Amino acid sequence: MTAPAIARGAAGRAVDTTRPRRRRTSLRRRLTIAAFIAPSVLGLVIFFAYPLLASIYYSFTNFNLVSAPQWIGLRNYTYLFTEDPLIVTATLNTLWFVAILVPVRIVTAMGVAGLLARAKRASGFWRTLFYLPALVPPVASVVAFVFLFNPGTGPVNQVLAFFGIKGPLWFNDPAWSKPSLLLLGVWVMGDLMIIFLASLLDVPADQYEAASLDGANGLQKLRYVTYPNLIPVLVFAVITGVIAALQYFTEAAVASSVASGQATVGGSAAQVIGYPSDSLLTYTQWLYERGFANFQLGYASAMAVVLFVVAGLFLVLLLGRVKAFTPEGAR
Repeated sequence: MTAPAIARGAAGRAVDTTRPRRRRTSLRRRLTIAAFIAPSVLGLVIFFAYPLLASIYYSFTNFNLVSAPQWIGLRNYTYLFTEDPLIVTATLNTLWFVAILVPVRIVTAMGVAGLLARAKRASGFWRTLFYLPALVPPVASVVAFVFLFNPGTGPVNQVLAFFGIKGPLWFNDPAWSKPSLLLLGVWVMGDLMIIFLASLLDVPADQYEAASLDGANGLQKLRYVTYPNLIPVLVFAVITGVIAALQYFTEAAVASSVASGQATVGGSAAQVIGYPSDSLLTYTQWLYERGFANFQLGYASAMAVVLFVVAGLFLVLLLGRVKAFTPEGAR
């Protein structure tokens, strides 16, 4: 290590002449780091922080996009929690997708990934076959499903009729509309499946061999070997699935529009929102309806803020219930 250069000052004191150079080097290093992270920080501020703060402000105002916002205090939140006629229906429908769609997709993706991990022949073909539906655009997949499950002319009911089974009305029946979207969600689970497959293939084989030597059966290997290695992926799947389900919009909106026979674009689509009988009315659809069809941007902002808080609470709860991201050995 090179010794610092020492010089004598006017008063005879020793002075480290390398200190200014070290400061300049440190400053350049910090400026370089700042330059690299600036795009991310700028994007976070422009596309997250500012919209969030603006939404919070507008949620306390009467704002219609035409006139200036008028401060009304907590009236939007009061109406949201006590008077909105469809908020309960929209919330319950959304929670149905959170409680049913998310677990079913995860379990199905895990099961398919487990089968593909054991496949010996044509494994590439089967992996591609199960993953391909995830590449279909959401709107196209919903339109195709509504056609397939059309109660009058759809191939699904025709096949059921061939076996003497009377098929349900599917997307035209309030009791079957959400299960129909559940089938669609399972069909496009390839994105989750491929993540679970990669995680399963990454489980060390010697752990299974050690479990076999200890006399573990298949269920015990699943419980004590496979599951611990899948915990981080499970946490990721649950968190992203819950957040996506809380924002469930496109599939339900397109299914309502197409199944009603009035597939439209723009504000007139609100005429069939939630069809049939509000069974597919989700929280985000109702938010869109109030904000952009009725021009109640202040109230829609209040709904968005509540959704953000609920999603944050879900995130904190889920991360608090698992220790997948705790470093090894930490207590």
